Amino acid sequence: MRADRPKQYLTLHGKTVLEHTLACFTEHPQLAHLVVSLAEDDPYWPTLPVAADPRILRAPGGVERADSVLNGLERLRALDVPDEQWVLVHDAARPLLHADDLQLLLSTLADDSVGGLLAVPARDTLKQAEAGRVARTLERSRIWQAFTPQMFRLGSLYSALSRALAAGVQVTDEASAIEWVGQAPRLVEGRSDNLKITRPEDLALAAFYLADKDA
Repeated sequence: MRADRPKQYLTLHGKTVLEHTLACFTEHPQLAHLVVSLAEDDPYWPTLPVAADPRILRAPGGVERADSVLNGLERLRALDVPDEQWVLVHDAARPLLHADDLQLLLSTLADDSVGGLLAVPARDTLKQAEAGRVARTLERSRIWQAFTPQMFRLGSLYSALSRALAAGVQVTDEASAIEWVGQAPRLVEGRSDNLKITRPEDLALAAFYLADKDA
């Protein structure tokens, strides 16, 4: 991001990216606990007003995403949260989640046997590359872009992540861990503006979308 701090602490419309990200959850009436995985020496989190919310707990961040998520799940298990309880995992750098999308995910998966994730169907033509050249064109109608939140039962997700990491499997999101143990997460079509900030230009785009969201 070419910034002087982690991207989740960059400012958007007077608040940090992380504050916008958390707001969609803290404003939902079904929230029981919210765990934020952070570096042990994170100097920014304690300065945020949201850090004083008693519903928000800290867990240590890990080397990879899967490690951080597993630490967050362990924090919930330490509170004796039942294994059958639903948990949602969301990227700190996705500040544009709409309340309608969150409710759609919760409602759609409430009775699902596996769980699932917000996603959008691919709109562009997709190419598979080899050595910097196009090897083939992929069938777009079967490709979805995975977003977050991703929603699974606490016990199932904890077991899948633990087993995958122990086996040295590369886990890029929670759904991939669930897939690795032989289950098929459900795709729930969400909004395409659920942007993940990864590059400098994404911040300006997020500001544009946020202005429209708040209008």
